[in-house]
Amino acid sequence: MRAHVVIVGSYVQDLSFFVREFPRPGESVLADLRPGAGGKGFNQAVAATRAGAPTLFIGAIGHDSAGSHAKEFARQSGVRAAFVVKKKEPTGAAAVAVNAAGQNQIMVAFGANLALHIRDVPLEPLTSADVVVCQAECDMKTTAHVLRHARRNGAVTVFNPAPMHAKVDLGILRHVEVLVPNESEFVALVNRSPRSGLKTFTVEALHRLAPDRLHTLCRTFNVPIVIVTLGSRGCFISQPDVYARVQAHEVDAVDTTGAGDAFVGGFAAGLVKFKKNVFEAAHFANAVAALAVTQHGTAESMPTAREISRFLRRRDHA
Repeated sequence: MRAHVVIVGSYVQDLSFFVREFPRPGESVLADLRPGAGGKGFNQAVAATRAGAPTLFIGAIGHDSAGSHAKEFARQSGVRAAFVVKKKEPTGAAAVAVNAAGQNQIMVAFGANLALHIRDVPLEPLTSADVVVCQAECDMKTTAHVLRHARRNGAVTVFNPAPMHAKVDLGILRHVEVLVPNESEFVALVNRSPRSGLKTFTVEALHRLAPDRLHTLCRTFNVPIVIVTLGSRGCFISQPDVYARVQAHEVDAVDTTGAGDAFVGGFAAGLVKFKKNVFEAAHFANAVAALAVTQHGTAESMPTAREISRFLRRRDHA
């Protein structure tokens, strides 16, 4: 079966520590430990797969127990995965702390993800895909190559600049059709962009922006579609001639880890499901993210197509 969505990105083995409150510097606290599958690319692939889109994940793992777990989780979850094994590198790992309010703190070691080279990524799936998604947890030259090839061959290219770091070059945006940053990532992009005219833009300033001003800032990136995810406030969509806020769904969050990945994976699936209608896809993605934060874990928390459909039906009739 042809993969309508191809996600080239990271796999990370999560070690999630659930605590009542985050420890202060020098303090030790008791925690419940839950290991699981993660990594932004893999989370997004699980989200897109479970949301109903035929999806292929391409990423690198180490020749170790965490890499074996990645293969087993993908098999059990029905996720098509083309894992590239890097014998000299460990599988990526993350330490995730989640407090009683569902907030998280994350430390990531990319490991094998940084060794994903251009030659490791087959071109045929990129050529035939409808949507190709990348993030910033792998080698950025490989990421730029993937987006460039996919866009030249007619795919909708989606770039989630997460996590933001020094090697995220704004030049990559020329290959991007849909840019999906969260609030802090958007702020960092604005401060780096010479066209924005800003150097000390903040999240607080973002929250105070009128919609037309936010739209103007989005247009400075010269990307056709910019979607800024705003957590519990939904997302803001900016296209050349139109902009709008898509409201989030109110839920009782227990773990916000992976919410952004749920949105991106759900959005990719929504582009396929709704024939590239960006607003319908974003509404669908908000539902995927809302359901994901009601469960613990990252990849494990991604909802199924049936759960998403039931959730949206209840909301539409509320």
